Amino acid sequence: MPEVVANQIAAGEVVDRPSSVVKEMMENSLDAGARTVKVNFRDGGKELIQIIDDGCGMSPIDARMAFDRHATSKIVTVEDIYALHTFGFRGEALASIAAVAQVELRTRQEGDEIGTQTEINGGQFVSQTPVMCPVGAQFCVRNLFYNVPARRRFLEKSTTSASKIRAEFQRIALCYPQVSFELYANDAPLYNLRPASLAGRIVDVVGRHIKQNLLEVEADTSIARLEGYIGRPAAAKKRNAEQYLFVNGRFFKSLYLTSAILKAYDKLIPANSQPSYFLFLTIDPSRIDVNVHPQKIEVRFADEDAVWQIVNAAVRETLAKTGAVPMMDFDRESTMEIPVLQKGVVYNEPASISNLDYNPFREEYIDPSAPEPTVDFTGFDVPYNGGDVPARSVSAGTGARGGGRATAYVRGGALDAAEADEFDDFESGSDFAGGVPAGEEFDTIASATDGETFDDSTLEFVSPSDEPEQQRLEMKHEAAFGEVLPLPGGYVASLWEGRLVVVDVRRARERILYEEYLRMLGHGSAVSQQLLFPEGLVLSQEEYALLEENAVEFAALGFDIDFCGGGAVEVKGTPADMPADSVDQLLFDLLQAFATPVSLADVRREKIAAAMALSGSKCAVRNLSREEAAALLARLADTGNVSFTPSGKTILAEITAEELRSKLG
Repeated sequence: MPEVVANQIAAGEVVDRPSSVVKEMMENSLDAGARTVKVNFRDGGKELIQIIDDGCGMSPIDARMAFDRHATSKIVTVEDIYALHTFGFRGEALASIAAVAQVELRTRQEGDEIGTQTEINGGQFVSQTPVMCPVGAQFCVRNLFYNVPARRRFLEKSTTSASKIRAEFQRIALCYPQVSFELYANDAPLYNLRPASLAGRIVDVVGRHIKQNLLEVEADTSIARLEGYIGRPAAAKKRNAEQYLFVNGRFFKSLYLTSAILKAYDKLIPANSQPSYFLFLTIDPSRIDVNVHPQKIEVRFADEDAVWQIVNAAVRETLAKTGAVPMMDFDRESTMEIPVLQKGVVYNEPASISNLDYNPFREEYIDPSAPEPTVDFTGFDVPYNGGDVPARSVSAGTGARGGGRATAYVRGGALDAAEADEFDDFESGSDFAGGVPAGEEFDTIASATDGETFDDSTLEFVSPSDEPEQQRLEMKHEAAFGEVLPLPGGYVASLWEGRLVVVDVRRARERILYEEYLRMLGHGSAVSQQLLFPEGLVLSQEEYALLEENAVEFAALGFDIDFCGGGAVEVKGTPADMPADSVDQLLFDLLQAFATPVSLADVRREKIAAAMALSGSKCAVRNLSREEAAALLARLADTGNVSFTPSGKTILAEITAEELRSKLG
């Protein structure tokens, strides 16, 4: 196989997108001892990726050999693989990048008067000439995958690729807070990170919003040292990109260790939420294996179970210290001292405390709702008529011919012993004559009826294993609300096809707005209203980038937003009828909808319309006039779904005649 083809195949594993190039080149700069690293890319990295550092540089011979496969100066012996202190060790990155791009390297060592410029196109050496340049290295990677058109055709769009480059930059910048980093997109600055503490670097990278939510984690054991920060449980989010794990200065992913962190947050955050964490492990290099995946994001631990316990315990301890987890306070002066058991020492028994004045028959202990003891007991749910005394209840399923529940009455008061035995036989069904015990006459009164007979049972058996079904009113399409009556508290009573229903005004408005926004998103015709005072917001870098990426869609929804840089935005206009005091929450909900990966555009439109409808419904008028209530219900009927909101909450409830009878007695 030709060497160029072999390099292109290897490039498919090491370099699969522009962000992989940025990762490999930045790691090489740090391995070279750079104190300043600058990154610039154009068109999502497809046109240009430029890395400039002030590391140790390379000699002309090393600059030429660096593009050969398996050429590296980072390891010398086999033992070095099991004691790695550098990012790279295979010698494949530069060869793979040069095989699928046009690469230019300018480098100079500190003792040299002049540097070297080396050019490689598609894996083929072009030239090497002297050039003036500062100490360090300058890599220019142009036209990525230009000689592999199939790979270039299937690259993500520029905005997505830019987001991935930004993510790789953040990971490396977080790992080395003592190094200066700069990131430029299309020659415009995105990050300018100066050397700082770890907490300062986290705030600079993620955003100022996380500063008040950071909790410090620290644990030092014979197996591993753990340090870093975790987020407060109250700051957990459904979709959280602020989750970073590092080991020996290398970013990695591990579902196993992530479960240790989430276990510590158990019952502190909702089940569908994710906390923030920035944790750095330091372990003996001989106890881990990073040579698992070509991109080196998977790590194997020799003491995996022990590391899980260390991470879980450290996170739990931090949460307990900050009050997120209840914990006993042994530092209080009023705590009880537990003495150490000593042989021959006599300990005094603590004195017992009792209330000598306690009397359960005192007036204040009597339940005011209890019946008067001087009144004869008349049974439950049956009025006492002074003559007949209820004997006991008979269930319809034990042999009684009528459906429902019947209560047996005996004229003359209580049953004697013979009659009681006979009644027991009736209840067990041992002496039936057509469903009634022979020789006895009973007056049966069916509960919850007005003298009706029970020839056929109307009770429907429901198996306990049946799944509950959401009820929904069956309605005709041409049906309409009538006899509208506004009620206090944001409700409206009305008749619907002869049935009395009560409608929640806010939820009805949410359903109406959902249908309207769904139509607007389909036709791109939203109305915007300008705010009297623009609303300033500070977003995280991921949210800011996502908002920039979908700026056209937000404008179509009716938003007028100015991007001020550094995560700051200014909202000058919002969709019509949208409450101005909930702009920040609405933007966050919409960003969550845009960030959710969905395969169908209709699903995304529904999520966006639901978020906007929920926010817009909060300004619904609580006390409507009769005309306004009638107009609202007419619009609700036109939606075709008057039962539930987009989130599945009930809009209206039917009040039946049985419920009224039970309320009125």
